[in-house]
Amino acid sequence: MSAASPAMGHFDFHHALTTPFRMQPGLRKLAAGAPQLTPLRPGARHLREKQAVLAHWPTQALLQSPGFDATPALWALALQAQQEHPEAFEVSEDAWHARHLGWRVDAQGQVLQTRALWPDAGPCLQALAPAWRQAALLCLAFAEDFAILDAASQRVHWLAICLPSHWAPEQKIGLSFAELHAPVADNQFLTSASAHLVRLVTSAQRWERFVWTITSQPRLHAHPRRMDAERWPASLQGDSLVDSAWWRTERQTFIPLVERGQAVFTIHTEVTPLRQALPTPEHAALVHDSLASMSPAVLAYRELSAVHAPLLAWLAQQAQGARP
Repeated sequence: MSAASPAMGHFDFHHALTTPFRMQPGLRKLAAGAPQLTPLRPGARHLREKQAVLAHWPTQALLQSPGFDATPALWALALQAQQEHPEAFEVSEDAWHARHLGWRVDAQGQVLQTRALWPDAGPCLQALAPAWRQAALLCLAFAEDFAILDAASQRVHWLAICLPSHWAPEQKIGLSFAELHAPVADNQFLTSASAHLVRLVTSAQRWERFVWTITSQPRLHAHPRRMDAERWPASLQGDSLVDSAWWRTERQTFIPLVERGQAVFTIHTEVTPLRQALPTPEHAALVHDSLASMSPAVLAYRELSAVHAPLLAWLAQQAQGARP
């Protein structure tokens, strides 16, 4: 069996789930040439949700610290996209071209249609400020969200986050790495090692890490302002609880700009019904053991305290075939 289950896409199940569970970086070196971006086709779920966010809440998704110049990092990201997926993205001094969508944005921010592949992208891009249109084109062309991390200040000065996982990007712009993780439960290792971690991911070596949780939120876009106030209604019991549970994962990678002491942080989010996300008893056993070892603080932070016991009971049933 491969390390990543079919339901996970790029998510490495065995690397990501640890027992006992710990809030830790979990960084793993990327092999040379390993892809960091995932091109989208017309009609893809990520494309539809990202476009809706950019159309309705662009100021909560596209953010920049005053005076910060994102141009070098965005060019590095665009060139990475072209190198990995030349059939999907083409870069020149004149314009950036999302080939699967049939749209180009030139150096002045003018939006041009090349083919009638995904007509809705054009009006969405045109409604944005010209300075954001090339970045937004990257957002629509690829499944990943993006951030720019600066080593000198240890701060995130630029965000293009359409699909946040239960956090508000507009509250995070300009924060340091340590400040970003301040609300996280059991965060002592993350915050104490923040300076070292920032230096690591802005060096020449490329890294990836994985994040997971179980949630009642079915959408990729999980901004707290647009989530149900009652995360796990008390009426959910037994099968109805499991049917309302979703497996949410992130694969995060770093594209370094060593000469500038920066890195583009990529986030590929997936949300899968829990019943479909665990195709074997071994997968269920891994989730069960990691979930069972979470501290009360982590369970509270992830809003899993109320459903911890019934989820463990269901996972134990699914894992029976994996136990010796």
